[in-house]
Amino acid sequence: IHSGDPKNRDHCDCEVRDKEMADNMDRITGDYNDFWAGRDYLNQLDKLKAPVLMAHAFNDWNVMPEHSVRIYQALKEKGVPVQCYFHQGGHGGPPPMKQMNRWFTRYLHGIENGVEDDPKAWVVREKAKRTEPTPYGDYPNPDATAVELLPTRLMKNGKGGLELNPPKTSGIDSNQGKQTFTDDVSLTGAELAQSDSSDHRLLFVTPELKEPVHLSGTPSLSIKVASSKSAANLSVWVVSLPWKKRGRITDNIITRGWADPQNHKSLSESEPLKPGQFYSLKFDLQPDDQVIPAGQQIGLMIFSSDRDSIFRARIIQLPTINQY
Repeated sequence: IHSGDPKNRDHCDCEVRDKEMADNMDRITGDYNDFWAGRDYLNQLDKLKAPVLMAHAFNDWNVMPEHSVRIYQALKEKGVPVQCYFHQGGHGGPPPMKQMNRWFTRYLHGIENGVEDDPKAWVVREKAKRTEPTPYGDYPNPDATAVELLPTRLMKNGKGGLELNPPKTSGIDSNQGKQTFTDDVSLTGAELAQSDSSDHRLLFVTPELKEPVHLSGTPSLSIKVASSKSAANLSVWVVSLPWKKRGRITDNIITRGWADPQNHKSLSESEPLKPGQFYSLKFDLQPDDQVIPAGQQIGLMIFSSDRDSIFRARIIQLPTINQY
């Protein structure tokens, strides 16, 4: 809205921000509608033929990394030459000059330099410089294997387990029961993750890692939830514990995700929740590529209002959330 000639800003504010966007973005329901579909680059790839060098950051909570990852996947399916570069920082950050130079030398100037035979994915590892990415055959890492982690009952320490093959005695059966927490928008996700126990989140953790674990790809969560109110936020963080208060950006939050239980049937059509009734949800978290060091635990934290990422007007009534 404010890019370009400053003399056009008042007009853009009036016509675009205060009319087109205000009238169509639907901050009341948050439903996916024609306004958002028209701004989704994934819906505009039919005519794209130009080779694409894609750059993004796994900790960009402004423009989410899934924007680039899903376009990268779609371009591969179209047969468009594509290469991706990811770093571990936040918003912004171009690939190394050498990588850009090779790409544009080949596809802009037409000089055969073999860049199409280079690795498809370049990821800056946690302690590396942004100009020194590690090459991989593709993204997600082709060596990655999909695994399913299951939560176990919360213990007296306020934490449950997160296990590959939990025993039946841990509660992964028809008698699992319900876990309950109450929303509190005054608490940040970081505060909740660091709490030894809390009535405002659920936290399930793996055993302490005996060796580093390389996570690569897009995690998804399957969950059944019920709310005491007709509307509720649902937020999920995957974290590395214990939490390091003065660590690097990759030390604590691995990835995040959000869902609106009112859209349990469709992203484009929401409906009020019936208090106490359980709804099944399955949704993706943000893509990531991160090495979690030995000695840490991977935690799945489920809570309601991620105060830095959600529209708080929906949660005035502070609902109670049940999960199983």
